[in-house]
Amino acid sequence: MEPADIRKNAFAMPLENPSFPPGPYRFVNREFLIITYRTSREALERVVPEPLEIVEPIVKYEFIRMPDSTGFGDYTESGQVIPVRLPDGQGGYQSGGFVHSMFLDDDPPIAGGRELWGFPKKLAAPSLKVEGDTLVGTLDFGPARIATGTMGYKHRRIPDETALHALQEPGFLLKIVPHVDGRPRVCELVRYYLRDLDLKGAWTGPAALELSPHALAPVADLPVLEILSGVHLIADLTLDLGEVVHDYLDNDYLG
Repeated sequence: MEPADIRKNAFAMPLENPSFPPGPYRFVNREFLIITYRTSREALERVVPEPLEIVEPIVKYEFIRMPDSTGFGDYTESGQVIPVRLPDGQGGYQSGGFVHSMFLDDDPPIAGGRELWGFPKKLAAPSLKVEGDTLVGTLDFGPARIATGTMGYKHRRIPDETALHALQEPGFLLKIVPHVDGRPRVCELVRYYLRDLDLKGAWTGPAALELSPHALAPVADLPVLEILSGVHLIADLTLDLGEVVHDYLDNDYLG
């Protein structure tokens, strides 16, 4: 194989049979249960990377069903997103969410998420389903139940503009790719957006969340101190490719 052919086709691994196709990646009937809670500021300061800034000690715990996604198939995901802001260098800020942890049950989105964007994805067994009058999200890591979220099913409708505003904010990721000697070869803060949003419904209701300690899935390290809200969303959307907003290996950025 000629070097030019390698460069042309080198968008993912393995070269001859990658785990996922090139984007864009469209999601149909993507369903979210998002439970927002107050946590310890000290705990957040240990995990939020500069130059991102913590506004309030808040975490959004997410359970997401993705029954129809381009190239990734049918899978479920669960994890934590921390509301943050990014200084723009001119006295202003951009609000968004730092994706701290993600657990899912399907290889292509694990490989694609990590390789393309830098999503912090690990293999686990999340679920999201309706049980009687309750929307129930769970996350198992091996035999251990580490997260359980519940919400009253479709108690009150949320205005579309409120739900869309939250979905339109950018996400931030810490992308790390090691060199063959173990040193970081890529260490970047990445920003991405959800595009072409078609919101099909948004609801709120009473919500609860329980997190359990686990050595390899430490979601409970961001403890639940107070439940602030529960939101249930269903939407079609496109996950856009990312852009680098901070390079930790650039000498201009080293502190």
